[in-house]
Amino acid sequence: MKTLQRPEVHTPLPGPKAKEVLARDERVLSTSYVRPYPFVPEAGEGVWIRDVDGNVFLDLMAGIAVNTTGYAHPRVVEAVREQAARFSHVCFSDFSSEPQVSLAERLDRLAGGGFRVYFGNSGTEGVEAAVKVVRYHTRRPYILAFTGAFHGRTLGSLALTSSNSKYRKGFAPLLPGVVHVPYPHPYRPPFGAKPEDAGQVVLDYITHLFKTKLPPDEVGAIFFEPIQGEGGYVVPPPGFLPALQELARRHGILLVADEVQTGSGRTGRFLASAYEGLDPDIVILAKGLASGYPISAVLFKEELSSWPPGAHGSTFGGNPVAAAAATATLDLLEEGLMQNAYEVGAFLREELAKLQADFPRLGDVRGRGLMIGLDFVKDPGTREEDPELRDRVAEAAFAKGLLTLPAGPSTLRLSPPLVLSRAEAALAVELLGEVLRELA
Repeated sequence: MKTLQRPEVHTPLPGPKAKEVLARDERVLSTSYVRPYPFVPEAGEGVWIRDVDGNVFLDLMAGIAVNTTGYAHPRVVEAVREQAARFSHVCFSDFSSEPQVSLAERLDRLAGGGFRVYFGNSGTEGVEAAVKVVRYHTRRPYILAFTGAFHGRTLGSLALTSSNSKYRKGFAPLLPGVVHVPYPHPYRPPFGAKPEDAGQVVLDYITHLFKTKLPPDEVGAIFFEPIQGEGGYVVPPPGFLPALQELARRHGILLVADEVQTGSGRTGRFLASAYEGLDPDIVILAKGLASGYPISAVLFKEELSSWPPGAHGSTFGGNPVAAAAATATLDLLEEGLMQNAYEVGAFLREELAKLQADFPRLGDVRGRGLMIGLDFVKDPGTREEDPELRDRVAEAAFAKGLLTLPAGPSTLRLSPPLVLSRAEAALAVELLGEVLRELA
């Protein structure tokens, strides 16, 4: 497919072929699936993707931060083809093979060394495995997590998730022992604090819990996202995460970094935790690790590897084809895509922030690298969330050939493939500017 300079929308959306697919979808697929707008893809290249009616879109969502190297990157395609021609499955839980061992060695190096690696298929599986590592090793019954967090939707990880009550409704009772505390949101600080105090009031609250109802020596781990994803692309205030790490270390509590969405170079570094100099005990990777192929990796410190053979496993986890795709993705990240995410992301945030002058209901532009959130408000003074406006922006952007996704109460998330160029980023800002002017 020819790479295009601008989106091309030739039909009403959805077009006739897309309507047909969506009608079939509605008849046969689970009603639990979300369809934020009627997009039915057919083929893609780089940051461009064509739907079944021939309309071409500039993609700023990357399948929820998954398509790290864009669509059909030749290096990833070749790695997948070569591995599939050798063998596609042997069950890594039973038999070792070179692709997974090499990938594990590389992930250990990229994370700083001293880790063992467990492979699964998805982010929620990674969180489940991390919970089991914590429970087995510490024998402590409690886990601390944050409101606004998204850690998955299987029953164990769902107990940690609190970005939206709809995910939990109807599924209780969940995994016991999970305690939530507010995330330090600088734009909407908890407890009525000033933005500069957002982190300290949360730390004070955790200390208060430890003194009054939650014995710290019974807390096994603190699960956190270095930047909250589904919760609204919220970047915590500087210094909060190192202080949280110090608090955890003081009480022998493990620190678990859920880097499912922030990891694999999205923020301009391999792990977003690196921005704050963190040394987590457990790191969870998935989403963008293999550029669209299903794999997750749980990295846990050597001293935590106390469980015996058979304590945990997965039939498909660490699939060799997905492992080959992950290795090709890591090659491309280290050869320049991480740096591109850092540089183009900084440019994109700066240009988006300029839109605020003409459209004050774009209350906040935040993020790191190519993980950017646009927070829409009813009034810039009160900062009251405006999900309706956010959704109108997403729908209008789609009509112009720009793919975005909602996150949190009122945030539009931009998580494009890391191959996004500066020119393509400028085009995205141009299109979003047109949308905001039309809605104004």
